[in-house]
Amino acid sequence: MIYLLRGRVQELAPTYTVVEVAGVGYYVGISLQTSQRLVLGEETLLYTQQIFREDAQLLYGFSSLLEKEIFNLLISVNGVGAVSALILLSSLSLEEIPNAILSGNAALLQKVKGIGAKTAERIIVDLRDKMQKYAISGENISPHSYNKTKEEALSALEVLGIPKRSSEKIADKFLKQTPELSVEDLVKQILKSL
Repeated sequence: MIYLLRGRVQELAPTYTVVEVAGVGYYVGISLQTSQRLVLGEETLLYTQQIFREDAQLLYGFSSLLEKEIFNLLISVNGVGAVSALILLSSLSLEEIPNAILSGNAALLQKVKGIGAKTAERIIVDLRDKMQKYAISGENISPHSYNKTKEEALSALEVLGIPKRSSEKIADKFLKQTPELSVEDLVKQILKSL
């Protein structure tokens, strides 16, 4: 398995690069994010993911480990191939993808070419728990604050004798509609719904 390449950029296009390492040129599929960080003729380091198929051995490169890890999570979803994952990484930032998944924003994912409603929902369902560690505060809601608000509200309700299981789905529904709810307002909304 080729884990990384350090070498000179010999060819550069928006979707691929050729990196020369010790006289061998490696053809590497890349996202637009990675493409923008590379300079023709300059030394670079790319983290790589090798994919073996019946008819091909493919190599994909990433300018950061974060991008590589998100790529691997995306291709783990049934129906999302390497090309779709690269298009997602090219269309959305490394902050937008985890935020969209954690907040259940299927509409944002569907704006990406080749991602339909069913695939967007599958990505959200399959990756919501796995994306927690990639949560980054962006322009949208911060998944950390989303989870913190939810956890504090559920703890407060448990103190009032309301089991976590019965209030968790209601909390998710309200936070999806209004992500900036305070803990107090969320508790009030859940109590009204029970």
